Amino acid sequence: MQKIQSVAVFCGSKSGKSPLYIEHATQLGILLAKENIKLIYGGGSVGIMGAIADAIMHHGGEVIGIIPQLLVEWEQQHDNITELIVVDNMHTRKKLIYEKSDAVIILPGGNGTLDELFETITWNTLKIHEMKVFILNSNGFYNHLIHHLDKMHEEGFLYDDWRSRIIVCHHPEEITKNFI
Repeated sequence: MQKIQSVAVFCGSKSGKSPLYIEHATQLGILLAKENIKLIYGGGSVGIMGAIADAIMHHGGEVIGIIPQLLVEWEQQHDNITELIVVDNMHTRKKLIYEKSDAVIILPGGNGTLDELFETITWNTLKIHEMKVFILNSNGFYNHLIHHLDKMHEEGFLYDDWRSRIIVCHHPEEITKNFI
């Protein structure tokens, strides 16, 4: 496997209730910056998205945000990152994020984050790309989803064991140890 030079991070544009979500995003950002791994993300300035981007920028790393025009109109874009690319829609945003990334990391988030997780693993299954996918299960946030993925596998709805496509980690250091 080639060295990972850039990662897509999908996560919440809100901070969530547990302070651990922001803490883990910040720790991950610092680790990525130290290893010169570029962040490719949705371009937001708020929530967990903003926290990881800020951490990388504060530690000399590189951040590329890709944001749809709709969210620029909401003034949610991050203006203090290396590069902000404005695209027409969410589909173009996700496609460009995938094209610029060598791996995917899923942090806590809402509907959009789950959409991005499932699209990523679906595309892996279909061999559209073969990126490693990491879930940072901060504070047990994804425990119920992990149980549901096991159930889908047990009931014969998956083509292979989902654990061959997704690596579940509980601390940011576990993620970077898998590809640094």
